[in-house]
Amino acid sequence: MNLPNKLTVLRVIMIPFFVFFMLADVFGDADKWVALALFIIASLTDMLDGKIARKYNLVTNFGKFMDPLADKLLVCSAMICLIPSGRLSTVVVIVIIAREFIISGFRLVASDSGIVIAASYWGKFKTVFQMLMVIVLIADFGGVFDLVGQVLVWVALALTVISLVDYVWKNRQVLTHGGM
Repeated sequence: MNLPNKLTVLRVIMIPFFVFFMLADVFGDADKWVALALFIIASLTDMLDGKIARKYNLVTNFGKFMDPLADKLLVCSAMICLIPSGRLSTVVVIVIIAREFIISGFRLVASDSGIVIAASYWGKFKTVFQMLMVIVLIADFGGVFDLVGQVLVWVALALTVISLVDYVWKNRQVLTHGGM
């Protein structure tokens, strides 16, 4: 297993620890900061694994499949953890998670036809803005950051829908040739 794939696996392994600190009350307010640090580190591994894979030509089918899945697991876990605090609307989370299920199903149909579909730039922008949104919402600094958080929620939501439409449109042949 190459380094980018190890970083992807590390990101997946970090998720339960992140969720634990998001939901636990072990160290009081420090739990939030540990969770935030874990989320930021996991998010940075996403950027790092992609750069390393492209720079050293280490792109693999495993990476094309697992990297977006690891991102989805990380971001969706974070968003679900933010619902009880009221910092993120259940409706927003459902729309974003629905998009992820649709894309995952789309990828599954494509893979049955021998097609591996890598993430698009819209999908990458969506992921970056979702991660920024989660970071701001977890940090919960108040004041102007409440507005920044809400703007990031709306931008992430818009990019989620745009990336879904772009993804399906660019790969529409999967719908006709993939047995759907």
